[in-house]
Amino acid sequence: MTSVTGRIKKVKQPRGGFIKPKEFDAIQLPGGGIDDLNPEENVHPSLVGMAVDYLTRFMTGATAREAFAIAEMGTDILGEGELFKKWIGQVQGLDDQSIIAALDLCRFDAVVRAGIMTPPKPLGAPSQATIENVRTMVERSLDFFDEYGPKVMDGLTFEGGYTGYVRSGDGDFMTSDTLWDFKVSKQKLKSAHTLQLLMYWRMGLHSIHPEYQQVKYLGIYNPRQNVVYRLPVDKIPPYVSEVVEKFVIGY
Repeated sequence: MTSVTGRIKKVKQPRGGFIKPKEFDAIQLPGGGIDDLNPEENVHPSLVGMAVDYLTRFMTGATAREAFAIAEMGTDILGEGELFKKWIGQVQGLDDQSIIAALDLCRFDAVVRAGIMTPPKPLGAPSQATIENVRTMVERSLDFFDEYGPKVMDGLTFEGGYTGYVRSGDGDFMTSDTLWDFKVSKQKLKSAHTLQLLMYWRMGLHSIHPEYQQVKYLGIYNPRQNVVYRLPVDKIPPYVSEVVEKFVIGY
């Protein structure tokens, strides 16, 4: 079952990408950047990124169970529902134990997203530096929503917009006029990221969800760098959208 990100890995983009990263406005937000975080983390970056994303959903109004819905699906598949109940009950805010529980829960995402049908490796003890970084990045994300929000949706899906080429994929957040993806990364914006956003938008327009008709901007927020990238959709040439719809998504 090919996901949006899996499809992107199979697609050869034009030089610079269907949408060049430099076309996005880059805005450094106040409150520090990557150099203000602890330099060493002892948890895999993918788990840190998911924990920041899901804790942000929780802190902006989702229930803990809603925020960690994919992790719950993973524990159910493996018959570890009691573990989910234990950890989800510990997600109360941004205290140390909540962050540790969030990191533990995120291990089970791979069961759903990558079809890994074996129990994930134990987390181990996250370092204080790792916990502090997660907390700081979630706090930055809350400040980001104070500036660009509020959110109107999270855990975006595209029922009615999936195809034979792309059978799964979910985005992060929507505000009133912007479709947002979170990238908790040390790397600069890449063409794979911009194509992912473009695919989400076009799939949203083909989906059963009317909210996507309101999208006027595509945006990426990176809480590790504390940088916002934003592009008005009317600056995307129609032929680019048409090519991506036909040859990448498969409409």
